[in-house]
Order: sequence, then structure tokens, then C-alpha cells
Amino acid sequence: MERAQRGEKHAFELLVAKYQRKLVRLISRIVRDPAEVEDVAQEAFIKAYRALPQFRGESAFYTWLYRIGVNTAKNFLVSQGRRAPTSTEKDAEEAETFDDADQLRDINTPESLLMSRQVAATVNAAMDRLPEELRTAITLREVEGMSYDEIAEFMNSPIGTVRSRIFRAREAIAEELRPLLGTQKDKRW
Repeated sequence: MERAQRGEKHAFELLVAKYQRKLVRLISRIVRDPAEVEDVAQEAFIKAYRALPQFRGESAFYTWLYRIGVNTAKNFLVSQGRRAPTSTEKDAEEAETFDDADQLRDINTPESLLMSRQVAATVNAAMDRLPEELRTAITLREVEGMSYDEIAEFMNSPIGTVRSRIFRAREAIAEELRPLLGTQKDKRW
């Protein structure tokens, strides 16, 4: 990061290579068109490059970059006169290909494949219905793997608020999964 701030373009290229996949995945939760996601990610990296002199190191680089990415994605949607779209059938199919979804996949039987797809579709639909602050918190935690401290810094919220948002998001998702998985309200799967 320090080398990139001193103007070494190769150092910034290394940062792009390291964080591009994660940033694209984060932006794809906001902007659903894959062609647009790539453009928004590229714009976010350009903004980050131009803002390098203002980066003070008070947060981790990727926290700073993700904030730029999320703001760029939201600004893109506003400029298009759109809000974040709701889940589609295509989104449910894409959920099956997420690298982090290996534990949802069981290729042994057609029934387990169907169940995995139904679970993925239900989770996607539940996440789309969450209020923005809950959806952002749960996405940063479960999809991006950020710590509670990093999320609190990213969202500019107290850590207790972050924990509450993640808990409420998990509960809302669990509530929608209960009928599908046949679990009772007081039981976890």
C-alpha cells in the first residue's frame, strides 16, 4: 500500500490482483448485471487509485476499498434510476456456483441438488428482503468474511449495533428456511 501511495503503479496492480475477485463479488450483491458489475468494479479501482493520497491507514486497505466499491455501486444504480433488484431465478442458479457455497452442494442425489437450490434461492430471497443495513452487515460477515470490528468500521457503527444487525439478519433468514428444512423455531439446523 505504501509503495502504491508513492506512485508505484506495479504495487497498485498487485492490490488490484489481490482484491479484485472479492470486490467484484461484493458489488455483484448490489449490481446484478455481470457486465455492469465489472464496469463498476473497474470504476471503484480507478476512484481508489485517484484517492490513494487521501488514504491515511486508519482502516485496513480492503475496508477502505470496499467502502469505495459499495458507494460506487450505489451511485451507479442511482445514476441508472434503479435500486438494488430483487432476486431472480438466475440468481438462485448463480448461488450454486459461489466458491463459498461448497457446503451447500451435495452432488450425490438429485434430491439433494434440488434441496441445495431451494435453500440457495430461499437465502437469496430472504437477503433481498432485508433492510439495507442488515443486508450489508450479513454480506460483509458471511460472504466477505470480515470481522465484526472491520464491519463496524466499514459501516461507521458501534460493534454492538453490528452484532445486532447480523443477529437480526440471521434470524430473518432462518425464519424463512425453517419451513423448507422442517425445523422448529427454538431449534437450529
